[in-house]
Amino acid sequence: MTNSIKLLATALALLAGTVSRAQYRTDQVPQDTSAVVITLDQALRIALSENVAVKVADKEIERSEYARKGTYSSLFPQVNGSGSYQRTIKKQVMYMDSSSDDEGGGAMGMFGSLLPYFQRINELSVMGGMEPVQVDSGQSSSSSNNGFAVGRWNTYSGGVSASLQLVNAQLWESLRISGQSVDLAVEKARSSRLDMVTQVKQAFYAVLLAKEAFNVYRSVYENAVENYSQTEKRYKAEKASELELTRAKSVVANAIPNVLNAENSVILALWQLKAVMGVDLDRNIDVAGELEDYASQMLRDVNENRDPSLEYNTTMRQLEIQAAQLASTVKMYKAAYLPTLAANYAYNMIAMTNDFKFSEYKWSPYSYVGLSLNIPIFSGGKRYHDVKQAQVQATELDLQRIDTERQLKIAIRSYLNTMETNMNSYNSAVEAVALAQKAYDIAAKSYKVGKSTITDMNDSQLQLTQARLSQSQAVYNFVVAKSNLEKTIGCDFIDEKGETDLERM
Repeated sequence: MTNSIKLLATALALLAGTVSRAQYRTDQVPQDTSAVVITLDQALRIALSENVAVKVADKEIERSEYARKGTYSSLFPQVNGSGSYQRTIKKQVMYMDSSSDDEGGGAMGMFGSLLPYFQRINELSVMGGMEPVQVDSGQSSSSSNNGFAVGRWNTYSGGVSASLQLVNAQLWESLRISGQSVDLAVEKARSSRLDMVTQVKQAFYAVLLAKEAFNVYRSVYENAVENYSQTEKRYKAEKASELELTRAKSVVANAIPNVLNAENSVILALWQLKAVMGVDLDRNIDVAGELEDYASQMLRDVNENRDPSLEYNTTMRQLEIQAAQLASTVKMYKAAYLPTLAANYAYNMIAMTNDFKFSEYKWSPYSYVGLSLNIPIFSGGKRYHDVKQAQVQATELDLQRIDTERQLKIAIRSYLNTMETNMNSYNSAVEAVALAQKAYDIAAKSYKVGKSTITDMNDSQLQLTQARLSQSQAVYNFVVAKSNLEKTIGCDFIDEKGETDLERM
């Protein structure tokens, strides 16, 4: 028995050292001064500037802005430069027929009149290294059987062209769709912020709940140690049995894992909070306040959210923007039936030579300006089916909107019911804690004077522990449901100037 007492004393000493080194204490015990204590508002402000999801959403808005500006560029002239070089491998051969009007007179007609020029071309071809072309000058045929080569070996060209859309209804509708895409990106960014705010709130509340559980289990452990000390004294005075002493030691041993698990839960909850805030996990922070601070607002919060609206719900807003996009898409596809008008301009320079003496090249300019009218006539039904496809998508989206609105209303009622249920549970838990505390005090005093057993003490301690945990759990369930409700109804935290205003939530 002496060895057992020594082992228990060692375990208690180790536990006492562990608890004394714990970072989390009640208000009566000072906290770790190296930890940065933050409030819920501070946690939200940090998350709004550091959270990765928020940063990604902001980048998506920026990307959509660039995409819209890229679409607007179609309204400006499109200017392009071009240049090319072409080396002829085999020149084109040209043939010419004689005029039928001159056949009756026995003359060569047009071909005969151009014969001297063909001979000169032949001479130039020989100078260029080509085989001479035999030109048929006979009058017995209406056409020459031989031809002559045309063109030069090197061809250089370069120039600039420009086009401007003057009338293009399809382009104008695409510009409107691009603007709506930016609005959708902004609303998605707002949705990301609402999700992030909800996650930070719930992570913050989870830390408070974990700390409350730690305080409860630590109190249970301290009471168990105190009861064991009294039982040991009574046992030494032969006023308590060995069974009571053994039960007292068992209660202490069972309380140790609960304390350690509760402390670990606090550490894990803090890691989760830091993760959703977007700060380094090794940063030493702690949270201010306790769950009881939110209990006094339960009744007011339930009454304020009694009849919420979906006007600012981010999902419904996104569906509205998507519906507007589909309506513009239908108009864009219908605009494909309309003619388009564009202005065109081009200026080109061309040089054709047989050598590479660039300084002696003769460049010939060529330019024009004009209008281009495109009238759609037949496309195999593509435009018709594009319109029908967009109309079907619009119908699908409308059905989805109706179902989403129904589901959101169900969720709102569920959150309100959860809030009201936990408000009533909290009120009952408060009364249960008071009665359990009174019962435990009576059992403790009775045990000191020997009028009750250690079993009565343990039973009253268990009832008190369950009541205190139920009280904290009711507050936690209430604030979690409230945060989900605020996210669903779209309680915004951005003021009219676009700045963060957490008081609006």
